[in-house]
Amino acid sequence: MSPEGETRPLRLGTRRSTMAMRQSGRVAEAITARTGRPVELVGITTHGDVSKEQLTQIGGTGVFVSALREAVLDGSVDFAVHSLKDLPTAEPEGIALAAVPVRDDPRDVLISTGGCKLADLPSGASVGTGSPRRASQLKLLRPDLRYVPIRGNGDTRIGKVTSGELDAVVLAYAGIDRLGRLEEVSEAFATDDVLPSPGQGALAVECRADRADLLDLLAVVDDPASRAAAGAERAALATLEGGCHAPVGAFAGHDGEQLHLTAVVVGDDGTAMRMSARGPVSEAAELGRTLAVRMLDEGAATLMGEPER
Repeated sequence: MSPEGETRPLRLGTRRSTMAMRQSGRVAEAITARTGRPVELVGITTHGDVSKEQLTQIGGTGVFVSALREAVLDGSVDFAVHSLKDLPTAEPEGIALAAVPVRDDPRDVLISTGGCKLADLPSGASVGTGSPRRASQLKLLRPDLRYVPIRGNGDTRIGKVTSGELDAVVLAYAGIDRLGRLEEVSEAFATDDVLPSPGQGALAVECRADRADLLDLLAVVDDPASRAAAGAERAALATLEGGCHAPVGAFAGHDGEQLHLTAVVVGDDGTAMRMSARGPVSEAAELGRTLAVRMLDEGAATLMGEPER
């Protein structure tokens, strides 16, 4: 690579939303601070950003990813930053996960009228969420509330509460933190009550798999502990997706060199299966797969009317 090539700004592909630009900006600043290499943000509009349909109707969270990956592959950008929970579990051809930076708080939060906690909302109150995973678990805690599917960025969703359109909304803690609106949070749900989406709170830095120079450079922002925990959660999700279409939550916590992984599957009728397992950090993916197979063997697939294994 020429000296000029070594000093030109790296192009970081990111969604254009305020939240995405801020989280990508943090990664860019960390890379520059640790390598001296300047990084410029390149905003890219994805299908998920322009569609008004619910995520479950347009293909799930992967709709936020494909345009960024295409830009990486065609050289429009050098690398891309995603919310890790948005990545499909299938391995993309030609793309490598170069780094998982230190994970932010993975929990879900409630923002409500008057700062009410979930337990204090009146029966029949409307709670907005775009996630079947969140809605299904919240119904186990408060089946008497009305859960409303919503779309839009974080500011738009919070605006539905401040305008009186909804009594509350549920969002990711990390996203609200990146928007600088934590003071509006009424309640942060313990993972014992509401398991987050696999990888929630973590970011994914992707580049072309054949760019050894970039893989080496981007490794400076990789956090092995965050990568292992998210890897266990996503391995469980990938295995469950193969045999069960119910909403899945998962979270892996560290205990020294051990991971403690918990996953939940919730069916249409509100029946839930929740299991946990422990294993070495070095075998994170295998821990996730093994736990998911146990759940399927115990009948997780039947929660959505699928035949038993």
